[in-house]
Amino acid sequence: SNKNAVKGNVSSSKNNRVSVESSCEHKQIKNCTPYGIVSVPPVGENAVVLPLEDGELNLGVIAKSHNLSEGEVMLFSKGGASIVLKNNGKVLINGKEF
Repeated sequence: SNKNAVKGNVSSSKNNRVSVESSCEHKQIKNCTPYGIVSVPPVGENAVVLPLEDGELNLGVIAKSHNLSEGEVMLFSKGGASIVLKNNGKVLINGKEF
C-alpha cells in the first residue's frame, strides 16, 4: 500500500464513509472532520486520502476559493446555504448580515 497521501475525486459518499478514485480506488474509507462538524462530501470533490497503520482515512476535501479574508470562517452546503463568521464580529447567514 502507498505510504504517502494521495489526491483523488470522491466517487461515492454515504454514512461517514467515502470512496475516492486516484491512481487506484480507495473504497468506503472513514471520513475525517473537525470535532462537532459532520459533513458528507459530494461526488466529484477533490479529496486527500491518508494512509494509516490500520487502513486509510479521507482527510477531507480541498477547499475552493470563497473570497474570505484571512481569519474568516465559512460553513456551506451543496445547495447554497452558508454561514460566514466575519472578522468584524458580524455573521452572514445566506448573505444576510446579523
